[in-house]
Amino acid sequence: MTEPHRRLPVVAAIQMVSSPDVGDNLARAAVLLENAKAAGADLVLLPEYFCIIGSKDTDKVGVRESAGAGPIQECLANLARRLDLWILGGTLPIASANPARVRSALIVFNPEGQAIARYDKIHLFSFLDQSVDESRTIEPGTTPVAVDVTVAGTALRIGLSVCYDMRFPELYRALGRCDLIVVPSAFTDVTGKAHWEVLLRARAIENQCYVLAAAQGGRHPNGRVTFGHSMLIDPWGEVVAVLPEGEGLITGTIDLQHLATTRMRVPALHHRTL
Repeated sequence: MTEPHRRLPVVAAIQMVSSPDVGDNLARAAVLLENAKAAGADLVLLPEYFCIIGSKDTDKVGVRESAGAGPIQECLANLARRLDLWILGGTLPIASANPARVRSALIVFNPEGQAIARYDKIHLFSFLDQSVDESRTIEPGTTPVAVDVTVAGTALRIGLSVCYDMRFPELYRALGRCDLIVVPSAFTDVTGKAHWEVLLRARAIENQCYVLAAAQGGRHPNGRVTFGHSMLIDPWGEVVAVLPEGEGLITGTIDLQHLATTRMRVPALHHRTL
């Protein structure tokens, strides 16, 4: 007998060039999420701080929300429910105990609009010249998070991470075996040109899983230039889809048979001794 046709989950990464205007960013995200749904996506990842790239770093603190309440979270919950989508909400500012800093939170919404998981960015980026120092306005998280979900009838274990986290492979080892790792990001143009693709491909190869990265990609109103190149990478390290610059999206499928074949072909995870 021939194997029945398998419906593979379709994932999408949205690329944005976000502004200081939260309302405008949410409206653009809604359009892009609708486009992703029209393209057949079951699960969609938004980029880091899709909701605001401020004129100054403290702008994100000014629009912080309490966990579980606020217009940004309500917008994503409503869109997930209306579009029948898994939505991974890039990052958004969640209030911390320190009023001058926020948690940079990646929140997972199921198609019923429920927030079922949250990861707070652990590794905070800074440049040697101090032009960027996330620790000024962000309080780091402390706990790795992976979530088990069912997408289009397929059980997936998804490892959650954010941008600068991708430079720290020990984080992904702490997540255990995942089928998909997500990396919402806002990589600078300088570091992106040098390291973006090679780091993402390395994480896919060493963990033998899919990697989905949603990026900010262009020149923002505050003058900052982000690298873009949102991409989906397969467990062999091949780039399946990429969007170099500008607003838009990429899509691709998660094939667990391909993942299993890759792990059998080179059983590196089985050979681990540390």
